[in-house]
Amino acid sequence: MALYGPSEKNLRTLRDVLGVKIYARDSTVKISGDSTAVGKTAAVLERLQERVRKGEHITETDVADTLAELAVEAGDEARSTILTYRKSFAIKPKSPGQEDYLQSVRDNDLTFCLGPAGTGKTYLAVAIALSLLKGGKIKRIVLARPAVEAGEKLGFLPGDLQAKVNPYLRPLFDAMHDMMEYDQIKRFMVGDIIEVIPLAFMRGRTLNHAAIILDEAQNATVPQMLMFLTRLGHHSKMIVTGDDSQSDLEKAVRSGLSDAVHRLQRVKGVGVVRLGHADIVRHRLVTDIVQAYEK
Repeated sequence: MALYGPSEKNLRTLRDVLGVKIYARDSTVKISGDSTAVGKTAAVLERLQERVRKGEHITETDVADTLAELAVEAGDEARSTILTYRKSFAIKPKSPGQEDYLQSVRDNDLTFCLGPAGTGKTYLAVAIALSLLKGGKIKRIVLARPAVEAGEKLGFLPGDLQAKVNPYLRPLFDAMHDMMEYDQIKRFMVGDIIEVIPLAFMRGRTLNHAAIILDEAQNATVPQMLMFLTRLGHHSKMIVTGDDSQSDLEKAVRSGLSDAVHRLQRVKGVGVVRLGHADIVRHRLVTDIVQAYEK
């Protein structure tokens, strides 16, 4: 009686608003109709039931307020969802830091994201870029990375330019393969919709209507970083990711990532997000490994 209301008035409100059929008998409620509407109805009843258990009196206004709360929450969840080219593969931030990262990209034309391995810096950047492309907000994606070895010299590599730089760009391809079919990636690359290139080949270009990502930016020098940042064109988004604790540059060479963040962090339209141990989303041991090496 407390939940249903006088003459089942609360249930009638849900019937009228959500367009479902509700049959109530004693302590059992049967809901039928569109699956989304049925889910919303059940969620409203569960929330109202919790309030009844606390001794609260439920009115029609409470029913309307609960419906409004669920609508707002559904909107927030949709806003934080990144839709990719795989229909069944939507990506959501998994930590408050990742949510800040996503919001920064939405709010700014240039975002720096710094943090240790496993925090999703590159993965989310690629997901956001593909989402913008799918939504028609940009026309192309450019993914760049400095060609610097991580503590070892690879020597002469055979093959054409793509074969030579492929080892450096592999992490970007790995992220894309989660979000797109291989054939679609190939078509987009042939059509120049997606371009994956070494940082050195960015000179002299202006990129309009594009999402431009620089990965492993801690390995860019200061002049390289300046060159990259000045490629930003109209109606474009630029994302720079890196771990400023893992530079592979010579010790005497200043990292362009740290330098750029120091210079630009107070510039309007530039966002700086720093992810930490709490944002690591790889295997649980990665957090312990990162912390052990920091000590």
